[in-house]
Amino acid sequence: MIIFEIDELSRDQVIGFFKAHWGSSEMVISSGIYDCSELDGFIVVNDENEIIGLITYIIAFNECEIISLDCIEEGKGIGSALVQEVENLAVKKKCKIIKLITTNDNLLALKFYQKRGFYLSKILINAVEKARKLKPEIPLVGNDGIPIRDEIELEKLLS
Repeated sequence: MIIFEIDELSRDQVIGFFKAHWGSSEMVISSGIYDCSELDGFIVVNDENEIIGLITYIIAFNECEIISLDCIEEGKGIGSALVQEVENLAVKKKCKIIKLITTNDNLLALKFYQKRGFYLSKILINAVEKARKLKPEIPLVGNDGIPIRDEIELEKLLS
């Protein structure tokens, strides 16, 4: 598996990926509003040069925040490799912590990140209702029929 920096692909291809899998490249979470197609990140592509994994992040004040992670082919280590790539970069940039936000319905993400050393650090009650005011297309119901209401912040201390 070869990991590339996101800017090695055309911006149109990155935007197309976000539109196909997230509805748009805009991410609205309690830490901010982001156009993921403009963020730093890493990608994995298949033999046809199609994106099969993509992660975006921001670094500020010795903290790294993962903004998005999406893998088309699950169970192949793509997500783990992308998270590890961001962690390695965060350590090089002397970050003390890496964090991310997910929603209460995203049980797969909660399991995925906890298995990789992240811990639950904060629950932001009804945060998604506030995000919907800015991005109304956020669904009311998510994975497994769970109403999407809250954001959960996860953190991992870096050495």
